[in-house]
Amino acid sequence: MKLASKIVSILFHPMLMPTIGIYLIFQAGTHVSYMSLDAKRIIYFTVFLSTAILPLSLLPLLYQFKLIKSFNMETSRERLFPVFFAGLFYYLGYALLKKMGVPGLIGNFMLVTLLALLLAVGITIFWKISMHMIGIGGVTGAVMALALRYGLDMSGWMVLLFLASGITATARLHLGAHTPAQVYAGFVLGWSVVFGSVLM
Repeated sequence: MKLASKIVSILFHPMLMPTIGIYLIFQAGTHVSYMSLDAKRIIYFTVFLSTAILPLSLLPLLYQFKLIKSFNMETSRERLFPVFFAGLFYYLGYALLKKMGVPGLIGNFMLVTLLALLLAVGITIFWKISMHMIGIGGVTGAVMALALRYGLDMSGWMVLLFLASGITATARLHLGAHTPAQVYAGFVLGWSVVFGSVLM
């Protein structure tokens, strides 16, 4: 069970959520779905680079300078620097996308993921809120907001996302990474911030 929980934590890692969110936006059937394949590839690359590759590549350096004790980052204090620097990389990705002139829906999604991350930085100073649940909660909120804003039938995706959210929450609790309150708070924060921003 512990191995399964670790696999789930990797599959639904918060660093992957922005890229998954962009994929679902492209699949939703809005105007951005009709962008060229080359344009989509550039957006995917920019988002994945700024929200996954760059933050991940910084971890060995933070470990070397003893800013984190392990790559698991088990305490809220250890998570502060990685999350802060991730926020800088998120902003870099957002700025690059804006410079490319991407549709507002995509730029807004990147901006609101940055906002959720900044809120997480503030909370992490005092409390170890679940970054996994902020991430998947944000993607769930984005899909629900898209469905309401554009009148789309995304019920299938929503069922899968709520199922994935439950599985991820269970995995994090089973690993002892968080308390139930930290898991629930993470999902509510991610969902509410992204849902409200995408819907407007």
